[in-house]
Amino acid sequence: MKVLNEVSEFFNENIAPPHKIISARKKDQEWRVLVEVIEEKEYMKKYARDQMVGLYEVFLDENIEVTGFSRLSLRYRSDIEEQVEQ
Repeated sequence: MKVLNEVSEFFNENIAPPHKIISARKKDQEWRVLVEVIEEKEYMKKYARDQMVGLYEVFLDENIEVTGFSRLSLRYRSDIEEQVEQ
């Protein structure tokens, strides 16, 4: 739960509220978490467009602190979800 809370807090403060945390895995001393985020929600709603969902990969160290992240993909919410290698 500490990992999920840290990731949620990080995204709320720096990017956008997480829509869904898809997975969390620990490998050696590092955590890898996949997070979906609704991108530019108000902008898309204003122009009557489908929402965009960004898939982010987040890394945390052994102290449960975010050490890095990157957006892996961006898709319309209505598109079929794609599989990401883990």
